Amino acid sequence: MQIPVLAALLSVIFAAWGWLFYQHWQMHSLPMSQMWMPSSEMAAWRFTDFALVYSMWAIMMAAMMLPSAIPMILAFHRVCRRRTIKHYRFSYLFTLAYLMIWFLFSSVLTLLQWQFHGWSWLSPMMDNQNTVLAVGVLFLAGIYQFTPIKNACLTHCKSPMGFLLNEWREGASGALSMGLRHGATCLGCCWAQMLVMFAVGVMNLPAMALITLLVIAEKWLPVKSAVICKAGGVIFIVWGALLWAFQS
Repeated sequence: MQIPVLAALLSVIFAAWGWLFYQHWQMHSLPMSQMWMPSSEMAAWRFTDFALVYSMWAIMMAAMMLPSAIPMILAFHRVCRRRTIKHYRFSYLFTLAYLMIWFLFSSVLTLLQWQFHGWSWLSPMMDNQNTVLAVGVLFLAGIYQFTPIKNACLTHCKSPMGFLLNEWREGASGALSMGLRHGATCLGCCWAQMLVMFAVGVMNLPAMALITLLVIAEKWLPVKSAVICKAGGVIFIVWGALLWAFQS
């Protein structure tokens, strides 16, 4: 039965999006005096500031990336069910290992945000206030879509059974290893798209939803990965060019 695994995944996804909606509501509803905001001074950041920003990014990564991994996780569970009675345990270990890669990447995003606040490229509300940063990030995301590594990683993500046939490892350690490997490949596919949040505002919910849908479309649509990569690249480059034209 795949229903318990799917239900667990959807519960995590809805909980993550629910938290993001709550944080978005707080930022736009509470008085400034009642809100926590990251300091613009790098030296003024404390452990609590880093922890809160990291938690925000980690939850955001789970909300945006876990939906696209559902086909791979369910395929892993189907194979596990035929090979062992511990299929639920191994499926959850695989998922946790996948998320661990994105949680590690969240540390990088946290450090980048800390630096961007220090340079005043982000406002206290975490909105972009530097056109060069926004355009640069969009061009980077667009150009990366045309690279061979992007195409190779996306091809992997679009072929769950191919990955399982080539990378299968037995036992709990195997589930962890495969989850880490899939997470690393998924990171190679989508890291530049996640940076776009610095261009549109870190807590921009419509942008989160659109990027999530783009990632899902890339991995789920029955279209050659190279075609999808190039289409996404054109979107980001045109977006960056229009932003530069209107801001100049």
